[in-house]
Amino acid sequence: MGISSLVEEGRTALGIEFGSTRIKAVLVGDDGQVIAQGNSDWENQYENGVWTYSLDMIWSGLQEAYAELKKSVKAEYGVTLKKIGAIGFSAMMHGYMAFDKNGELLVPFRTWRNTITEEAAGKLTELFGFNIPQRWSIAHLYQAILNGEDHVKDIAFFTTLAGYIHWKLTGEKVLGVGDASGMFPIDSTTRKYNTEYMKKFDDVLGSAGVAWKLEDIIPGVLVAGEEAGRLTEEGAALLDVDKELEAGIPLCPPEGDAGTGMVATNSVAVRTGNVSAGTSIFAMVVMEKALEKVHEEIDVVTTPSGDDVAMVHCNNCTSDINAWAKIFREYSEAFGIEVDTNKLYTTLFKAALDGAPDCGGLAGFNYFSGEPVTGFAEGRPVFARKVNADFSFANFMRFNLYSAVSTLKVGLDILIKEEKVKVDKLFGHGGFFKTPEVGQKIMSAATGGPVTVMETAGEGGAWGIAVLALFLKNGEGKSLSDYLNDVIFKGAEGVSITASQEEIDGFDRFMETFKATLPIEQAAVETL
Repeated sequence: MGISSLVEEGRTALGIEFGSTRIKAVLVGDDGQVIAQGNSDWENQYENGVWTYSLDMIWSGLQEAYAELKKSVKAEYGVTLKKIGAIGFSAMMHGYMAFDKNGELLVPFRTWRNTITEEAAGKLTELFGFNIPQRWSIAHLYQAILNGEDHVKDIAFFTTLAGYIHWKLTGEKVLGVGDASGMFPIDSTTRKYNTEYMKKFDDVLGSAGVAWKLEDIIPGVLVAGEEAGRLTEEGAALLDVDKELEAGIPLCPPEGDAGTGMVATNSVAVRTGNVSAGTSIFAMVVMEKALEKVHEEIDVVTTPSGDDVAMVHCNNCTSDINAWAKIFREYSEAFGIEVDTNKLYTTLFKAALDGAPDCGGLAGFNYFSGEPVTGFAEGRPVFARKVNADFSFANFMRFNLYSAVSTLKVGLDILIKEEKVKVDKLFGHGGFFKTPEVGQKIMSAATGGPVTVMETAGEGGAWGIAVLALFLKNGEGKSLSDYLNDVIFKGAEGVSITASQEEIDGFDRFMETFKATLPIEQAAVETL
């Protein structure tokens, strides 16, 4: 009855996140506890050389996820969802959505997964003296200019996926500072775009004959706790096709999946970090001071409050594990054995713990798409082994888990060993950590320190953006870090696991082979 009253009175917050394979909606109460969830599965499409999602997929997926959540609320608590205290939207960061003055999409949505902006990213990194990765929105924009694409002259607004959804539901062209930091560099002292870099880019625009300036087309920037607009009548109808949701609900700034991952793992404070491991994998550490050098393997973004974060982002993580799981499922079914999906993954992951610390001579790459960290514009999944390798089931699964995080380790070694960035706590979240102990131990072997998983980490980014919506509603002047510690995570401990020195040394030996065999991956890209 208590939860029914919460829902009826609107003492709730809704978070919806667009992940790479799932759109997830989470409704929480004032304490952050989950009341109901809804999901919609989707997959990106590779069309005309571009990874994309159509606008129809975006809206049908959003409506399906919300409808499922609403149905769950009705079934569980006997009330119809009409009032919500606050709403937040989050999505995969970066990418490119460009619109004309009539709000029409000029070219298909170019997602973060595309590695088609190498020239632009390189020139901007040199221009700014600040690393601009290929997936960043500004790299996509500049590449379109370099390509002489006809649509550039008609751009009136460009944004991220989260920014697009927020705009259509509120009319506000804004972003949370964390998501904005994946479009264009942020000055952490002002929590706004870096004006020095903007001027340099405008000079480039002028020499290219472009009439508009960057500030004319880029979203405004807001920090966590600021109101980012209210749900319009049109927006409410877009979200709830039954037209029962009331308009006027306040929205928090739309954020990227990196920022919501930080919130979901309580890692927004200085010297904390988190690793998000699913289809892609990235590690983020909130820094005490700026990096000494520009590293193409490391990009600097921000927390939802605007503090500098060092980020190592890799495009590939669990996709190859999923592909091998499919093979093992088909093998079982060939023997007439039906295998439960959870049991299948748990069995595969647990087998890895029995493998040799260095995988016994197995090697390869999990690259479905390009990996800028190691210099690949395209990827090909590759498995190889030495003639005298110990080719066992346990070693094969350990190899697959090592492969999922090995490219990340390349960047983390630069961050921790070269730049001496301090990390007091490292939190893990995402599907890679779902099986108890296994993912943590593998990640600990890669990083050389303890890895902690909180109970809430399983809720993921949708829960994280719901918490940011709660912070807008109930923050009461607290900093985001204090609000998380004092309210959301009060009394939460989490489980920490540290790999043995033998496992850490074994991973280092595996990495020696990984780096030495990069030419194999190059040959695969060129010949397959």
